[in-house]
Amino acid sequence: MTPSTFRNMDLDPNLLSTDVEESLRAGVRELLADKSDPATVLSRVEGDPYDRDLWKTLADLGATSLPIPEDLGGQGAGWREAAVVAEELGRSVTPAPFLSSAVLATAALLELDDDNARAALGRIASGESVIVLAVPLSAFTVAIDGPLAGTVRSVADAGIADQFLVPADGALYLVDAAEVAPVVSLDLTRPVADVTFDGTGTRLSGDARSAVDSALRAGAAMLAAEQVGIADWCLATTVAYLKQRYQFGRQVGGFQALKHRLADLWQSIALARATALNAADALTTGQDVAVAVAVAQSLCSTVAVKAAEEAVQLHGGIGMTWEHPTHLFLKRAKADELALGTPGRHRAALAPLVNLPG
Repeated sequence: MTPSTFRNMDLDPNLLSTDVEESLRAGVRELLADKSDPATVLSRVEGDPYDRDLWKTLADLGATSLPIPEDLGGQGAGWREAAVVAEELGRSVTPAPFLSSAVLATAALLELDDDNARAALGRIASGESVIVLAVPLSAFTVAIDGPLAGTVRSVADAGIADQFLVPADGALYLVDAAEVAPVVSLDLTRPVADVTFDGTGTRLSGDARSAVDSALRAGAAMLAAEQVGIADWCLATTVAYLKQRYQFGRQVGGFQALKHRLADLWQSIALARATALNAADALTTGQDVAVAVAVAQSLCSTVAVKAAEEAVQLHGGIGMTWEHPTHLFLKRAKADELALGTPGRHRAALAPLVNLPG
């Protein structure tokens, strides 16, 4: 892909994937199938789950810098393309700082009119630095008026960060060093840590409140795309298993009750995919962003968890074992359900936006 390819692309008003998006999807999926299939991820999660060479390869492909302008070294694309990458990373539960750095930190930095912010975006685009927005993974809203010296709990991908983007004192600070204390996480593919700052950092000019809010909205939208990828893998893998598993002399997948469950799940995933794409498109166009993101997050979280639960159950005994990667998807889905606001928080935020009574 070249920046001009994205620049000359016409967005499809029907929210169908474009040829460029499908080409991007194919390239990322092929790379992840080779370097980060679920079995490979499973073999790494109890040690250091990150593959830094893979992250650098994704950066070289431009997959981590899609919304960053060309003059800063990015692709000059948009959040629709970033959602494609998020979905594929979810489909393989790849441990990578995409959400924390390529989405949250990038979205915040894009809102700032500051030379240091622009330089930071260039480092993210090139893969030179992983810059993590220092907010709790469960954050729905973030206070930005606290002191720079202190501890932020449960920051995703803090262990792989080169720098932190920290909301404090009513501004955003770029911090080079911090004390990182890993904590036990349900989802081993997205480690979290408590991060302690000593009060030193470079203050960035610009509207920090708007930047953080934009980051959380972009993060929630990209998380919805990731959840679609999780659900899609769970459905495809379960269907393949039920076609080869025999019981009482016939394919387990031939039983009508199971067919109905899979059909219902397929329908839910199709709806979730539409809402996730709509949220990414809203971020790109700037139209009805809050509504689109709230709808997508409240639905996609639920669908991903349901798909993962069905995958574990319908795989029978093997689905309950550590050796089968299905549990990675269930844990990621459950962790994602709490990340950047629960479905209930998003529904509560959605209600007044569409004039529903409390």
